[in-house]
Amino acid sequence: MRRGKTFIICGPSGVGKGTVVARLLASYPKLYFSVSATTRPPRPGEVDGKHYHFLSREQFQRWIDEDAFLEHAEFVGNLYGTPKLYVDKAMDQGRDVILDIEIQGAEQVHRRRPEAIRIYVAPPSWAELERRLIGRGTEDMEKVRRRLERGKEEFAVARDFDYFVINDTVDRAVEELRAILLAEHCRPDERITQIH
Repeated sequence: MRRGKTFIICGPSGVGKGTVVARLLASYPKLYFSVSATTRPPRPGEVDGKHYHFLSREQFQRWIDEDAFLEHAEFVGNLYGTPKLYVDKAMDQGRDVILDIEIQGAEQVHRRRPEAIRIYVAPPSWAELERRLIGRGTEDMEKVRRRLERGKEEFAVARDFDYFVINDTVDRAVEELRAILLAEHCRPDERITQIH
């Protein structure tokens, strides 16, 4: 059985990664979506192991000390990380893994596992991204402005990624992600081993 691959998906806040990834997962039941660990308390309706692996700060620190994360970072006073155990287990079962993480996390994973495939999801324009952020109605204009600035800063590293997907429509973005998954499994190093 072939080993699964790791696909890292990054992009600015509001670009629609969650929607695109959910649609991709619905069409590929064998895909594994990596659930992050966090020290923040669960929100109403969140389920441990489904939305996040909820850990105490002490547990999280123990996992760091045991090198149990592919990447981790602190954000607004809480720790977040990608546990290796679940990613490796899924890959050993032949499943491809999707990591929906921030740019800094993607860089950490790439240093540890340079074979991981990095995909940047971009908006069709900055004006459209601003419209989407405002349309969510979850943040004031100052937070929207800060998210746009951060998105533009992160955009500077996008050309270092393996693939670049423009999310002008969800259907087209999902189609491009499917094409990337297929192409990555057509590489000679994987296909040659299938010939007897």
